[in-house]
Amino acid sequence: MTINNFNVPGVILDRNPEFVELYATAWKLAADHIQDLPGLPVVHHMDEACDPSRLWLWDTCFMVHFCKYAPKDFPGIESLDNFYLPLLDGVKSSCLIHHPDNPPLMAWTEYEYWRFTGDGSRLHRNLVEKKYLQRHYEYMENLRTGDKFSCSYVQANFHKTERGYMWSGIASGMDNTPRGEDMHCNILWLDALAQMALSALYIAKMAAAIGETSIEEEYTAKYQEQVKLLNESYFDERDGCYYDLWIANYEQARILTPASFWPLLAEAASQERAERQIAVLRDPELLGGEIPIATVARNSPFFDPDGRYWRGSIWLPTTYMVMRALVKYGKLDLAAELAEQTVSHMESTYRNFSPSTIWECYSPTKPEPALTGRGDGFVRLDFCGWSALGPISMLIENILGFHDVDAMERVVKYHCRPIGRHGITDLCFGDVRCDIILENDGNIHVKTNAPFDLELDGKRIPCPAGTSIVPGMR
Repeated sequence: MTINNFNVPGVILDRNPEFVELYATAWKLAADHIQDLPGLPVVHHMDEACDPSRLWLWDTCFMVHFCKYAPKDFPGIESLDNFYLPLLDGVKSSCLIHHPDNPPLMAWTEYEYWRFTGDGSRLHRNLVEKKYLQRHYEYMENLRTGDKFSCSYVQANFHKTERGYMWSGIASGMDNTPRGEDMHCNILWLDALAQMALSALYIAKMAAAIGETSIEEEYTAKYQEQVKLLNESYFDERDGCYYDLWIANYEQARILTPASFWPLLAEAASQERAERQIAVLRDPELLGGEIPIATVARNSPFFDPDGRYWRGSIWLPTTYMVMRALVKYGKLDLAAELAEQTVSHMESTYRNFSPSTIWECYSPTKPEPALTGRGDGFVRLDFCGWSALGPISMLIENILGFHDVDAMERVVKYHCRPIGRHGITDLCFGDVRCDIILENDGNIHVKTNAPFDLELDGKRIPCPAGTSIVPGMR
């Protein structure tokens, strides 16, 4: 499929052609945010759709998760070097980094990109030659509140303590979140601890893949220590949820937001605890409902029906994170249901609200963009940007069901659901370029230039080069 002269996978969903239209719109808007800015370490990069003179770390990490579907045209992974080089090597940059203590998601992002594309060119550099991932991990560990950055006008808010990490709403990315009841310095942030665990987990995984045993062992130990702390201190048995901690007494601060799912993405929860946490996604008074995964529980006194940024809005990065966590715990049908509700809400807003575009975040109650935190207008438009995660990544991975692609093992994991004719064309991973389409005859028609395995709900089926038919849903 060609969009703006770029080659991207084609998607088929006969039941919802409007989703396919929104998918194409997301790629077109994302293409508009490919920028060439002199003075950056990597001039050709993805702009976050906020301010071209500044860079946002967690936006960029999340954008890689849709850019990976067209890595030759969309410079997602390369854009991370605009953070590594100024932060860790002191390279001058024409852009300020907006909050260098943003969520530490690079290791997760680098791993997912490598595993999907098969491009291992960055692994040795990031772990052995330059040690960017370990150095960034230690950089975060050693930050203290008030530290100054040479590449930013702001001061650090990240601060390690014996029981976890102090942070702030803006630095965490959840700007005006009510967590800590507006006194953000009063809590230890569960997402900070879980994201550091996530980083350690994926540093260890990548180190294992290239035979760096000492790095693997070091970061596995760090990961295990953080998981232990998460489970001993941050899980509330009454609600069955992970929460922040009050610094005053180390009790759980029981304000429910999607941040409670970071421990699941980091694989820190037992299956029993994950089931309890996931239950909040089915409760319309909490994070469920027709428009799911609002950024604060609907029964919270802090919930605003107009969204007001992180006071209830639907944000695609946190929704996507929850989808990936659900997949890790085998909740594929629930992930598909929630993804479909989310993309449907985005499409309804696109169709019914003017201008017709994709927004920074969405109202949790009606087909409109959310209001800003000040309530003085709507949020940013044409935001692709990480909002492309819904119409691109969640459509492919959750709604169509191609939830895991491994170029190393040459396997596509496919959760086939009864949603009519659907599929994907020109899916590229490693040296494979393939079409996978569930046709109206109930069979899966595969066309590929190179052999791979299609894992159909746990059963691996070899697909040789050429065309083949795999029995699907009857």
